[in-house]
Amino acid sequence: MHDDHELVRLVGKLDLPAKVRLLAGGSVWQSCAEPLVGLRAMTFSDGPAGVRGPGWDERRTSLALPSPSALAATWDEDLVERLGGLLAAEARRKDVDVLLAPVLNLHRTPYGGRHFECFSEDPLLTARLGVAYVRGVQAGGVAATPKHFVANETETDRLTHDVLVGERALREVYLAPFEAAVEAGAWAVMSAYNAVNGHSMSESPMLTSPLKDEWGFDGLVVSDWGAVRTTVASAVSGQDLSMPGPWGPWGERLVAAVEAGEVPEALVDDKVLRLLRLAARVGALEGTTAVVPSLVEPLGADERLLREAVSSSTVLLRNNGVLPLAPGLSTAVIGPGATAARVQGGGSSGLYPSAENSLLDALTRRTGTVHAPGLRIDDRPTPVDAPVLVRVLGADDEVLFREHRLTGRILETREVPGAEVLEISTALHVTRTGAWRLAVAGYGRLTLDVDGVRVLDVVQPVDTDDPAVKHLRPPHHDVEVPLTEGTVVEVVARRELGEDTGMASMLAADPPPPAHDEFAAAVEAAKRCDVAVVVVSTTDAIESEGRDRHTLALPGGQDVLVGAVCAVNPNTVVVVNSGGPVLMPWRGQAAAVLLTWFPGQEGGGGLADVLFGDREPGGRLPTTWPAEEVDVPVKDFLPVAQKLPYEEGLDIGYRAWAATNVAPAYWFGHGLGYTTWDYEEARVERDVVRVRVRNTGHRPGREVVQVYLSRPDSAVVRPARWLAGFAAVTAGPGESVEAVVEIPRRAISHWAGEWVVEPGAFTVLAGPNAGDTRLRLERENALLSW
Repeated sequence: MHDDHELVRLVGKLDLPAKVRLLAGGSVWQSCAEPLVGLRAMTFSDGPAGVRGPGWDERRTSLALPSPSALAATWDEDLVERLGGLLAAEARRKDVDVLLAPVLNLHRTPYGGRHFECFSEDPLLTARLGVAYVRGVQAGGVAATPKHFVANETETDRLTHDVLVGERALREVYLAPFEAAVEAGAWAVMSAYNAVNGHSMSESPMLTSPLKDEWGFDGLVVSDWGAVRTTVASAVSGQDLSMPGPWGPWGERLVAAVEAGEVPEALVDDKVLRLLRLAARVGALEGTTAVVPSLVEPLGADERLLREAVSSSTVLLRNNGVLPLAPGLSTAVIGPGATAARVQGGGSSGLYPSAENSLLDALTRRTGTVHAPGLRIDDRPTPVDAPVLVRVLGADDEVLFREHRLTGRILETREVPGAEVLEISTALHVTRTGAWRLAVAGYGRLTLDVDGVRVLDVVQPVDTDDPAVKHLRPPHHDVEVPLTEGTVVEVVARRELGEDTGMASMLAADPPPPAHDEFAAAVEAAKRCDVAVVVVSTTDAIESEGRDRHTLALPGGQDVLVGAVCAVNPNTVVVVNSGGPVLMPWRGQAAAVLLTWFPGQEGGGGLADVLFGDREPGGRLPTTWPAEEVDVPVKDFLPVAQKLPYEEGLDIGYRAWAATNVAPAYWFGHGLGYTTWDYEEARVERDVVRVRVRNTGHRPGREVVQVYLSRPDSAVVRPARWLAGFAAVTAGPGESVEAVVEIPRRAISHWAGEWVVEPGAFTVLAGPNAGDTRLRLERENALLSW
């Protein structure tokens, strides 16, 4: 490893244009190389629920982890750290140096469209799991990149909105997880698109203080892709690397600004030094090698870890005793998500899973099942799921490039000079007579031909600057075409390749609906079977990067379906497949309710383990779930005239609920297992709260003991209660065990220009969730020591 003296010497070997060139990407997913100092290009990849690698190609698959909201539901730092190690190994297999994860933004409201990529609504839980993630990834020689610094909780107008937030809330709530990640040694941090208190984050003074000066961050600040939009203002801030490249507002313009005295060259030198320091850490600098574990995992270890993560993150909200399922029961498996579950959310974190593991397949291997979809919940066209031919055409339809792909959704293919048209074609095998819905997506002129006959010809203008929409989810246009079962027709979709329109295109085909009533068939199947398992889901249109949610209701009549199934089968288990909260008006009718989040590729097998009792549902809620939409306490989540005030201050999530007289459906921290627990005693010793709990059930189990603090008579405004620490314990039937919950000094501190501890008594509350703190103690903070 090079020390800083050697890195400074290497910086001194470069002239100004060479130094500035290093501060923008060499391509979309790589930094620039510089042979003069022995620097190779570093490769970046999106996370956080897997390592996609550069670009999108369904032929390059990746291990798909549970979503971060699921990882947070484990309340298990050791498990998250082990999963970080798995991500590092995956990154090294893909020659990735920098993983753009974890996301440390908070669940400010349940309406956030990117909820699934963030851990939780609480800064302490987010900080502890974020630190575990960073440590696991970086122990494998790969840089972790906590993002999006900072206050990036809303997707609407995310490129331009300005968050107005008080200094105390900023420090105690939104900056706290980033501070913890920096203290844990994160090698990079990503600046966000949004502005905070008048400064775009790529130009924010916070990149210097507190990030670099106060916290001592010695790593690299990389921009979100396209977030650097100015030359001087961003260069004089703590922004270090502008991605992607080589285009952008730095380059020659930054050289000119330095020569004109508008940007000190010392700032450029510091940015290059940080880039070289990162390169040395990941082994991208000549003479350095990333320190990586030499362990060889046994065959199947990755899949077993992912399956363990599913059961550990599954939250059992309700159970009347139907779970775990008894062997030999006939089971109706209902809902399209039982065969095609959402294993991940939409947007830049998307990848192509290396395996598929449906709940129906997993249950069929264990018991007699019948599947009935019941309904269709997503009205967006379905990409062709068959081999397609992709051609890039130039003038006069000259073929510049061609390749065979596995799906009709093409986000990237080879870019070639002179490209004018992208064409996707396939031989469509017609499986049902009737009006098929055919669709094409993209920007520019879009055409669709069926057996040489043009059935669609439209122009889709560019209507957004959001890269998630432009490059991942462009608008579609569809048409109905009558087709006959048993025939094969040639379907050809074309789109223009205009300037700044991206490459993303789609050819989709949906058959006409079946002649029978799928809803009635599902209810009848539930009526005939011993148990009904109903999988309900959100869609890519509801939970995705680049958009927020405007209702928490499930789409497509799923609530009606669940109610109908519960009415005919008292043993109905509902599985909720979503990244964040949804309304569950039927929750009192269901025999059991399980949250499986976006569970990753081992979701089916992991959930079956829970249903049959091979593993306990280990999850606890990382965010509060409302009973009614009107009850949600933080409702102002959309910017108005580009301004987004965080008027609730410190009170988000359970803190906001605790300040009202309305109870949620399920509190932060809630989760049942297959046993029960009695909280017997709590006591304070120095900086530790010791809580004795007893397993009062008939099975061994794990309990997450949570400690909250309260200060009703405080001289400063505080939440009604706030999480101060937690610890998990395990015990057999009838056994008691002591949870040792460490309380950091920061838990009793507040920000007043510096961290201050108010003298006097804090109330210590201990229990299984934020709404059930059944043990209560009061202690003078003077009796606590750190």
